[in-house]
Amino acid sequence: MPPHDRRRARIAFSDAAAKQLEDLTDEAGLHALDRALVVLSVDPEIGEPIPGSTDGPQLRQYADDVERVRLLYFVTALKTVVVVAYIEV
Repeated sequence: MPPHDRRRARIAFSDAAAKQLEDLTDEAGLHALDRALVVLSVDPEIGEPIPGSTDGPQLRQYADDVERVRLLYFVTALKTVVVVAYIEV
């Protein structure tokens, strides 16, 4: 299937990540997060797996060096990206 025909993944947030979003007030931070979420919605497998437990879904991290943010997330069987944490670096 050509890339433009693929549907984007749905994005959801853990309670901890939702709390982080509530506390995010500056426009630059919101822009950086939005950009990273768009990348993940287009290609959920872009991040690197984080070594650890094999119980449950594989935790991954995506770092955007331009916007200087990192997202910790996992992808469900239905291709929903669940953001666990948002970190500005």
